[in-house]
Amino acid sequence: MYLWDKRFHKGEKVSKMAKQSEKKKKIRKISTKLISRILPIVAVTILVLVIVSATLAKNRMTEMANETLESSISNQGDNIESWLGKNLQYFGTVKHVIESQNMTDDETVEVLNSFYSYNSNVPNGMYIGTSEGELITAEESTFEESDVLSSTWYLQGITRVDMAYGTAHKDADGNTVISATGILDLEGDDIKVLAADVPLDSISVIVNSGVKMTDASSFLVDTNDNTILAHRDSSLVSTTLDTSNSDKLLSGAAQKLVDKDYTTSEIGDYVVAFKEISGTDWILISYIPSSIILKTVTQMGNLLSLIGLVALIIIVLAILYVVKKVIAPLGLITNHITAMSEGDFTIDVDVDSNDEIGIMAGKVTDFVSSMRGMLTSISDESEKLRSESDNSDRVSKIMYDASQSQSEAMKQLNETVDQLATAVNDIAQNATTLATVVSDTRENSDKANESMKETVLISKKGRSDMEQLSVAMREIQAANTELVESINSVGTASEEITKIVGMIGEIAEETNLLSLNASIEAARAGEAGKGFAVVAMEIGKLAQTSAESAQNIASLIGEVRKLIDRAVGQANASAESIQENGELIQVAVGTFDQIYTNIEESNHLIEAMIEDVGKVDDVATNVAAITEEQAASAEEILATSESMVEMADDITKSSQDVADNSNELADTSHTLTSYVKKFKI
Repeated sequence: MYLWDKRFHKGEKVSKMAKQSEKKKKIRKISTKLISRILPIVAVTILVLVIVSATLAKNRMTEMANETLESSISNQGDNIESWLGKNLQYFGTVKHVIESQNMTDDETVEVLNSFYSYNSNVPNGMYIGTSEGELITAEESTFEESDVLSSTWYLQGITRVDMAYGTAHKDADGNTVISATGILDLEGDDIKVLAADVPLDSISVIVNSGVKMTDASSFLVDTNDNTILAHRDSSLVSTTLDTSNSDKLLSGAAQKLVDKDYTTSEIGDYVVAFKEISGTDWILISYIPSSIILKTVTQMGNLLSLIGLVALIIIVLAILYVVKKVIAPLGLITNHITAMSEGDFTIDVDVDSNDEIGIMAGKVTDFVSSMRGMLTSISDESEKLRSESDNSDRVSKIMYDASQSQSEAMKQLNETVDQLATAVNDIAQNATTLATVVSDTRENSDKANESMKETVLISKKGRSDMEQLSVAMREIQAANTELVESINSVGTASEEITKIVGMIGEIAEETNLLSLNASIEAARAGEAGKGFAVVAMEIGKLAQTSAESAQNIASLIGEVRKLIDRAVGQANASAESIQENGELIQVAVGTFDQIYTNIEESNHLIEAMIEDVGKVDDVATNVAAITEEQAASAEEILATSESMVEMADDITKSSQDVADNSNELADTSHTLTSYVKKFKI
């Protein structure tokens, strides 16, 4: 009893030290820990999403800008080609009129007079140079040429039959022009070249006004000598584009022309696109600052960052709200546990929750009730202990007399029990070994049975999944067949469209011939046929445009036909692959059926074995229990007999000690009662 009292005081001391240590330890709330761990993860996730979104947006916006720039320059190039073609058609009409009449010089002047100022893009009108060095112009023209035979336009003109544009050069007035020239097919030995000068200012107007993309600019370059034919900066017109230029844009464009690389790319701080002008050696170069393209991307990135920040704030507030709602009951439970550590068991934990916190609160309530009952029982037992200590003194005297006779009887009983205990111990050891082996066998059988049942369920699910996959493969095969039939129908329709386009082309050619004949008749009619000549020229343009459109449609339909043939081939290959996969799936379904049958048979055998093992386990357990009880009883009897012999010898000596201990026991019961009173119950 003294030892128990000493341990109780020691435990109380340790409890006080633990409380002091807890006060010194810094307390950190669970909500703070959760926020400190969740917030970085959420912030990093939002940051990654913003970066990925901004990167994807940048790539897509750049692609769209490149496509828009290429579309703009393509449209611009078409406008320039149309403008050049319109002028060449005009020049060709004049050339055809002169060639068809085989006129004298005076008659030729009359024709030039009739076409003078008809085309505003040719301010000096059309003129003719002869191999004799003569210059024939309209009467109102101010064009002059001191040396016809060595002039740039004449040298270019004698090399071509049809009217075509040459390189840029200076005229007699010092203006940079582009000459459209061609040899006149006339009778006689005298060579005559028909020419018309188009100022670069007119070309610059067409180039600069044709830009469709906002903030983009363009300039036109003649690749024969890299001369800039048109530019928004008039000081650069007629200058040479060189790779050594200090302007990164101009030097980079020059290098691309040298490499004949006309793909859209970034040069310096610009995105640059190139377009070859059909029928000429000219290259149209269009460019736009990269900063303008990325301006929208930057704005989008800022917007995404702002959205991410707002989302982060909302998520943090939501997490704080949820954490407080979920963890609030823990604060109440913590206060109750603190009160219990101070000895107050009058608390009542009431937390309405069906989660782990609710379970914790319920367990705390159970602990408080258990402690109340325990403390009450200890108080009652201490009172009983005091009354029983008085009886111990009286009983000790009676025990002294009985111990004398008991000692002799116990010595004889001790010898008999010793022999019985030896035999029973041998039987108990053998029975225990048998029970252990059977128990292990039954546990292994139970595990095998559970594993086999799981295998049966898995095989059932596998067979069902394979059947569903087989049905899906048949549906895919049917859809693929319908796709092939649809593609073939499109191919048949494209052939019909090709025939119709061919008829449109033939009609356009006939219309063009009629337009030329009408121009000739209008030229013969003189002043009276001028209006009819204009109508005939417009009809010719319409016919030429129709023929070009028909040709483009035919080429597009050809490409569509190739794509259709390729799609049909791929669809047929997919159909064969689907057929092979369907056959393999059917084989797999049969295999799953066989596996499932074998597993069910094995499962029945294991269940029967478990039943037999259970019967053996029950018998072995009963035998082991009986023998163990007998062995334990024999050992207890032997130990008891030996103890009683010794006790009988010591009873006399201990009687006085019992009387002394009964007094100490009374004192201990008073002390225990005082400890119990410290708790509130």
